[in-house]
Amino acid sequence: MIYFGLGSNLGDKEKNIAKALALISERVGKILALSSFYETEPWGYTSSKTYLNAVAGVETNLQPEEVLHATQEIERIMGRTKKTINRDYHDRVIDIDILLYEDLILQTPELTIPHPLIHQRTFVLQPLSEIAPDAVHPLLGKTMAELYGSIRKK
Repeated sequence: MIYFGLGSNLGDKEKNIAKALALISERVGKILALSSFYETEPWGYTSSKTYLNAVAGVETNLQPEEVLHATQEIERIMGRTKKTINRDYHDRVIDIDILLYEDLILQTPELTIPHPLIHQRTFVLQPLSEIAPDAVHPLLGKTMAELYGSIRKK
């Protein structure tokens, strides 16, 4: 199972996430789990626009790099032209992050799995622990529920 983090803070946010999910279903694989939608403040930068975030669990036959290219293409189709570089965050129609790919640990110039900031982001851990509380972070050895409990205490 792959877990994707989805976020939008421009336009019709719910519609944007729904469209991204439809395209993921079409191009990546079957969606087996979907969290609730959470409204959150921007993380890592200042904006007057709040985000809508969700996490989806997807079954796929694609390799990690193929998944990355498919999600980047979905972002382009939906109008996202600017990717985050060196944590220079900005408003976006859609953002699709690969959070976990089964228990895979991967680090290439193009892709890092698990996503390196999962354990720092409430907007990821809350929906992820909703649909996969027992999924274990392959580097940290803790479940998503444990990580979410830790970040909530801060």
